[in-house]
Amino acid sequence: MARSILVVEDEPTLRETLAESLEAEGFEVTQAADGRRALEAFRQAKPDLILLDLMLPEISGLEVARTIRAESRVPIIMLTARDSEIDKVVGLELGADDYVTKPFSMRELSARLRAVLRRTELVPDTTVPALVDLGRVQIDLAGHRILRGGEELPVKPKVFELLAFLLRHPGQVITRDQLLERVWGYDYAGETRTVDVHVHWLRAVIEDDSSRPALLKTVRGVGYVLRRPE
Repeated sequence: MARSILVVEDEPTLRETLAESLEAEGFEVTQAADGRRALEAFRQAKPDLILLDLMLPEISGLEVARTIRAESRVPIIMLTARDSEIDKVVGLELGADDYVTKPFSMRELSARLRAVLRRTELVPDTTVPALVDLGRVQIDLAGHRILRGGEELPVKPKVFELLAFLLRHPGQVITRDQLLERVWGYDYAGETRTVDVHVHWLRAVIEDDSSRPALLKTVRGVGYVLRRPE
């Protein structure tokens, strides 16, 4: 079955070009020219991935992303003519899975969207409840929040992405390289030490004693495994 993509772009020529190129690659494509139509198409078509322009009429791309993320974990790749690090950070914190700055090549975009789709194919969203109880804390996946006693805890966006990925693979041993590809992205050029640092930060939030972790275990020489409390 062909994967479906919602293309949200107000510039007609670019929108049509994207749609034609993606259809040529075997995707089913739905188009929307503004933020309001984007939300309507998202709810009706239920796409597998959304290409979302940042600057849209009616409703901004950031607001569209915020609304969609409150309802779904569908992957979102944001498209923008801006090259600002602030815009990028805001977009990713709102729940976008990747970020592409115009102008871009179709080869680059295709590689990024396929990488995002691979990261989300392993376990369906329906296997994880919207609110996960880890004993010490509760995880609000839709809201990208970690709560303790009803109070939201400060957490770095990538630490939350790491936790969300592990929650969708409970009991599975995940290697550091797999985590780098799935959480940091196919083009990440850093070291696996990055994973260990983020795991350290995550344990400080979810474990009763981070020096003796009961939930997020190290599998020596391999990677990590998250075990939910009974």
